[in-house]
Amino acid sequence: MRLNISGSAACPVKLFNQWRELTGQVLLERYGMTEIGMGISNPYNGERRAGCVGQPLPGVEVQLFDEYDQAITDETIPGEIRIKGDNVFLEYWDNPAATEESFKDGWFCTGDVAVVEDGYYRIMGRSSVDIIKSGGYKLSALEIEGVLLTHEDIAEVAVIGVEDDTWGEAVTAFIGLKDGASLEYEDLKSWCDGKMSSYKIPKAIKIVDALPRNAMGKVTKPALRELV
Repeated sequence: MRLNISGSAACPVKLFNQWRELTGQVLLERYGMTEIGMGISNPYNGERRAGCVGQPLPGVEVQLFDEYDQAITDETIPGEIRIKGDNVFLEYWDNPAATEESFKDGWFCTGDVAVVEDGYYRIMGRSSVDIIKSGGYKLSALEIEGVLLTHEDIAEVAVIGVEDDTWGEAVTAFIGLKDGASLEYEDLKSWCDGKMSSYKIPKAIKIVDALPRNAMGKVTKPALRELV
């Protein structure tokens, strides 16, 4: 095989490494949307960094913005990805209201939140479902999921923020276990110690037979809220 590509959703670091061990291939992960085609990519020739989607492609402008529509100059601070370029679509068909909402000062607002680490963009998730505001922190559900997936008994996991009087949103993990496995919350909490910051450790877990997914195989997190 000459090239293996990962897209559609952020690739967990564990899966990235497993794929390399099994096939000898380093996945080329990139970031795109129907509205922009491909906008950001790891290089074909060069370092393909696990957990990152790479750098803007030629001719594509990328900028992170905060919730007040101010450009973020310190790119280590999370912000919404906004994009300009000839790759960006013109408008939503017969829906001027949606088009107007999606553009600000010529930038297309993707709704995805990222940080930049040594020039490489790392997706933290959708601002609407994957960014958890807990105890004054903005947490990436994808990052927490990536760590939990390294647990030997966990087959699949999805993390959401659940409304909470103390934390604002409490980190809650929905976990599908491997056959024959069992897991108690206190055991998971102890396992997380040292693997992630204390404020990222789930405040609660819920064991499920399987995570709800759409036709594309993506977890439908709004459906998880109905299980709380």
